[in-house]
Amino acid sequence: MTVCDVVIPTVGRPSLATALASLEPERERLGGRVLVVDDRPGGPPLPAPPWAEVIGGRAHGPAAARNDGARAAGADWVAFLDDDVQVVPGWAAALAADIAAAGDGVAGIQGRIRVPLPPGRRPTDWERNVAGLERARWATADMAFRRAALEAVGGFDERFGRAYREDADLALRLLASGWQLERGRRVVLHPVPPASPWVSVRLQAGNRDDVLMRRIHGRAWRRHAGAPRGRLRRHVAITGAGLTALAAAGLGRRRVAAAAAAAWAAGTAELAWARIAPGPRTASEVATMVATSAAIPAVAGFRAAEGELRHPRRLRPHGRRPRRPQAVLFDRDGTLVEDVPYNGEPGRVRPVPAASGALSRLRAAGVPTAVVTNQSAIAAGTLTEAQVDGVNRRVEELLGPLGPWLICPHGPEDGCGCRKPAPGLIVAAARALGVDPSACAVIGDTAADVGAARAAGARGILVPNAVTRPEEVRRAGEVAADLEAAVALLLEDGP
Repeated sequence: MTVCDVVIPTVGRPSLATALASLEPERERLGGRVLVVDDRPGGPPLPAPPWAEVIGGRAHGPAAARNDGARAAGADWVAFLDDDVQVVPGWAAALAADIAAAGDGVAGIQGRIRVPLPPGRRPTDWERNVAGLERARWATADMAFRRAALEAVGGFDERFGRAYREDADLALRLLASGWQLERGRRVVLHPVPPASPWVSVRLQAGNRDDVLMRRIHGRAWRRHAGAPRGRLRRHVAITGAGLTALAAAGLGRRRVAAAAAAAWAAGTAELAWARIAPGPRTASEVATMVATSAAIPAVAGFRAAEGELRHPRRLRPHGRRPRRPQAVLFDRDGTLVEDVPYNGEPGRVRPVPAASGALSRLRAAGVPTAVVTNQSAIAAGTLTEAQVDGVNRRVEELLGPLGPWLICPHGPEDGCGCRKPAPGLIVAAARALGVDPSACAVIGDTAADVGAARAAGARGILVPNAVTRPEEVRRAGEVAADLEAAVALLLEDGP
C-alpha cells in the first residue's frame, strides 16, 4: 500500500494553482495520490493539472472537506495541505522520513510552517496574525495523520464550520485516546494572503468556535491546546462600558454617561495601541487599527454570545459511537488470571474475580473470544512450550473454552512482529476467528496490550491492576475497573 496520499481542500482560491505547482516536482518521490477536494457549492469545473484528482465536497466547510478527502484516500497516511501553502524542494522526501520515524503510537506529524514577511519594515497586524501559524500546534496547513487514527476518532468534527479550531479539536481527541502527535522536519511556506482592512473584525467569529471548544473539552481546553487566552473579557468590558454610556445618556445621567464613555475610550485606545505599537505605524495602518479596534470588542462579544446560545451546555466529543466488537481478545496474565511471573505450574492458576462473569456475558451475547499472550520465558529457556500449554489448559478448565490461543514465544530483543505491542498476535487471532482486526476489541492490563490493539486498528481497553503503571493508565484511550466493566463497555456501546 502507498505510504501517504495528499489532500488539499479548496474553495477555488487563486493560490491553489501555486500550491499545486510547488507540489508537482515532489510527485515522483511522494508516490501517493494528490486529492483536491472542491468544496464550492457550485460553479464551473475546478482547473487542476491532470495528475491531481479533483473530488467533489459537500460545501460544509474545511472539516467536512478534509473528511471527504480522507475517505477517498487509500494510503496508510494522509497529509493535509491548505490551498495557500507552497511546499519547498525536498518536502516529499522529508515527509517520508517523518513517517518512517514515527512509532506505532504516533497519530499525526506536523510540518514546519514558515511565513515570509516583507523585509525592511515591521509586519502589519494582519501579517503578524498569519505569522502566528509558525508557532501554532497541529495546524492543518501541513499535518499528516495516520488514517487508522483518523478513523478511530471519527475524523474532523464537522460542527466546526470554519477553518478555525477544528485542528485543535482533532488533536485533543487523539491525545485523549492515547495517541501521540509529533513535529516533523518537512517545511512549507505560507505567504501572507491579501485581505480586507476589516479582516480582523471578521476573524472575531472565532469566539463562537471557542465556545464550542469549551463545551466539548472543558474550561482548560486552551491550556491543553496551547492556545493563548485572548482578550474576550476585556472586549466584553469595553462593550459594556459603551452600552452603559449610551443608556445613561438616554436617561439624562450625564456624569455616568461621561464616566462610561471615558472607560470605553480608554479601553479602545489601549486595544488600538497594542496593535499599532509593534507594526509599521504608517498612516493607513494606524487608521485601520483605530477603526477596527472600535468595532472588535462589540463583534467579539456578539460572536461569543452567539456561541453560548447555539451550543448546548454539554456536548459529546465528536466520533463515531464504537460498534459492538465481532470478537474480544484477552491478554492472559494479569487480565484473565492472576499474574504469577514465569508460571509453569497449572496448580498455581487463579482466575481474576471478574473473569467468569465477563466471559459468561460475552458467550450469552454470541461474541467469540481468543487469547493473545506474550510468553518470553520460552525464549529465555525459563519455561518450555509444554509447560505454557499446560497452564493454558488449566485456564480453560477453570473458565471454559476461550477460543484460539495466540502465543508469542520470543524475547524483547528478537525483533518479531508478534510480541505486543506489535500487532501480529491481534492480526493472527482475527484471522483465526474470521473477522477483520478493526472489528476486534483487545482487553489487557498493560500499555503493550493497548498498543498492539492500536497498531492493528482494533479497540483497546485497559483493565489496570496493582502492577499497571500510572502513566499507562493516563495514556490509555479507554480504562475499565475490571473485566466485567470492560465487557459492559463493549456490549452497551454497540447498536
